[in-house]
Amino acid sequence: MSSSGWLLVVLVALPLVGAAGLMAPAFAGRVPRGYGLAVSGATLAVAVVLLAGFDYSAPERMQFETDVPWIPGLDLRFHLGLDGISLPLVVLTALLSFLCFGYLAGRSSQGGVRLEALRPRALVFTLLVLEFGMMGTFVALDLLLFFVFFEVVLIPMYFVIAIWGGTQRRAAAIKFILYTLLGSAVLLLGLLLIWSQTGTLDMVALAQSHPMSRATQIIAFIAIGIGLAVKTPMWPLHTWLPDAHTEAPTVGSVLLAGVLLKMGTYGFARIAIPILPEGAATIAPWLGAFAVIGIVYGALACLAQQDLKRMIAYSSVGHMGFILLGFATLTPVGINAALFGNVAHGLITGLLFFIAGAIKERYGTADMTRLGGGMLGRLPYVGSLLTFACIASLGLPGLAGFWGEMLALQGAFQPAAILSRPLFLVFMTIGGLGAVLTAAYFLLMLSRITHGHPGEPLTTPPGPPTETAEGFPNLTEPVATRTATAEDPLLLRTADVMPSELAAWVPLVALTVLFGLWPSALLGLTDPVVQSLLGAP
Repeated sequence: MSSSGWLLVVLVALPLVGAAGLMAPAFAGRVPRGYGLAVSGATLAVAVVLLAGFDYSAPERMQFETDVPWIPGLDLRFHLGLDGISLPLVVLTALLSFLCFGYLAGRSSQGGVRLEALRPRALVFTLLVLEFGMMGTFVALDLLLFFVFFEVVLIPMYFVIAIWGGTQRRAAAIKFILYTLLGSAVLLLGLLLIWSQTGTLDMVALAQSHPMSRATQIIAFIAIGIGLAVKTPMWPLHTWLPDAHTEAPTVGSVLLAGVLLKMGTYGFARIAIPILPEGAATIAPWLGAFAVIGIVYGALACLAQQDLKRMIAYSSVGHMGFILLGFATLTPVGINAALFGNVAHGLITGLLFFIAGAIKERYGTADMTRLGGGMLGRLPYVGSLLTFACIASLGLPGLAGFWGEMLALQGAFQPAAILSRPLFLVFMTIGGLGAVLTAAYFLLMLSRITHGHPGEPLTTPPGPPTETAEGFPNLTEPVATRTATAEDPLLLRTADVMPSELAAWVPLVALTVLFGLWPSALLGLTDPVVQSLLGAP
């Protein structure tokens, strides 16, 4: 263990220790409003210490390493480390987790619609375990340890959807767990194949030596790639995602889009491409094909959606397609595009789901046909922030969403020498069409709900969720939906933006602008690592 290696252990352990603390009798019958915020705040503070202490002159070198025996008889090690690829994702995870806890705590104290009022201690416990698994995934340097952390997140996310989700939450949660568990089983087979052929699961050693035959690498890449593609998700393994996002509570959607999807793409950068380079070269054209199909499919699906959260979910399929296209080029430009797009998508789509949740609370629905128009007039701050998030997501130059897509297309224009350039030029053209369609569906959505005049109310009378005897919303009853007008009593008594919402959204807005105007802040971290992994001079 290095002299500062304990910091990573603390980073990973804090959420788990915090979750265990909720088991104490002192918390029985109490609502831990500030507890999750305090634990996630401490975790964020450790992440900031790592950010400040990182050696930016050598981001390709593993730093803050911890490497101790885990299961000596099997030569398995508890190996943690941080480099320029994992550092941004660690900070992103800590930040989004902290903002989610702040969002929940603030809404509880400010009279918002409190979905978290049902079993609040269980919700805080579940989110802390989720943060533990996400953090561990991004710092693990042993393949089996990576797999353990990769799987830890599934159970808490299942419960977040199944307990605190919408009216179809159980079906969405079951679909989520079945897809991801099947993908994980295939992923495990690929990891075991590597272990059987090399006798080690150390990622750093495997990335440096490449000891497997080409045939073995191809088989392992397919198995690992399928497992990672389910989590990403890549078309056609994406069908669990729209249901999960539609039914998940706001904080569940934010963490699912902002962090969990990144675990799949991170696996391509950390495991599949550097450890299995010949397998990657063989499968890259197929990966690129699935990626561009996902880009266009996601955009067309968005054009057909009526539910705002479902539309944002399908937009993630398209955005992750650009990330996978960047990986498929096997070039420094393309892989840097993918890593940049990872962080940008987490910031922007996390913001979109925060805002979509706020809209659903205020209107009682996320159905765009029932929302009416004129949101900029009725809720100017919410409408303006929604507009900002949408134009950032469609890739407006000067905002973070632009660089990942543009660099991915540039990478496809000049792919690795071992790949077919004419084929990737076709991919680039299709991806460019997808970018145009992305702008189309976001602008169409904005024209429908932020501009124009409020729609006429439906004949269905408005009404809040039914209340239980304890005064909590009864989550088994559907919320009455209707078109809101400027005179809607719900809107008249609801603040445009609550302080807790603004506190959660402003950091994401600021970082989206920062990385849009200063992309080298991220690319300067990732590029030396990518050059090293690809063996570039």
